[in-house]
Amino acid sequence: MISVIISDENIREKDIVIEDKADVNHLKNVFRVKLGEKVRAVDGEKEYFCSVKEIEKKYIILEIEEILEDRYSHKIEIDAAVGILKNDKMDLTIQKLTELGINEIIPVAAKRGVVKINEKKDKWDLIVREALKQCQGVKPTKIAEVVKIKDIELEKYDLIIVPYECEEEYTLKNLLKNREVSPKKVLYIIGPEGGFDSEEIEYLKSKGANIVTLGRRILRAETASIVVGGILINEFQ
Repeated sequence: MISVIISDENIREKDIVIEDKADVNHLKNVFRVKLGEKVRAVDGEKEYFCSVKEIEKKYIILEIEEILEDRYSHKIEIDAAVGILKNDKMDLTIQKLTELGINEIIPVAAKRGVVKINEKKDKWDLIVREALKQCQGVKPTKIAEVVKIKDIELEKYDLIIVPYECEEEYTLKNLLKNREVSPKKVLYIIGPEGGFDSEEIEYLKSKGANIVTLGRRILRAETASIVVGGILINEFQ
């Protein structure tokens, strides 16, 4: 079903008014919606199942037929701090983590990172919106401001996981198998393409982070981001 993302101001009693130019164009010229066609709208908390009521040049009106609470977001919040990757690699990571249902992505300017930071947040937010529509989610993944590792609010998390290529024995599987209490808020941290600096690892250890190996093969940063996110979603959903 076609999905659109709305906010409270779009809701007018039993109708939803779509006025965003991009959304109107998408519905009219890409999906070619017709009167009576079913459209799903989400506002970050609820799903609105609607039918197309009016199609005008600058807006489309949907009539609300059913409202459901969010059935797709996970009970345990899983955040991902990711060393900023080059160009489309970061875009891919954000897209896939949104599809998985990661709560928040924290872009990290690590010591060995080689990416120059320009104004990217608007682009990343757009990637989240499009991915959320595709995966039929309700709550969008948040994109935090870019931070350094020492600026991450580590104290907010019950469980912190750091895959590291120099760790050889303690696996993610062992960590998850041996936990005694189910966490409420989880953070995993993925290094940039150049890997973590040893001082960064020592700092994270001192803050209680669990340093783990993902196996003998060295994964690309974007691959590790997606793989670990998928494992944790499956473990804690």
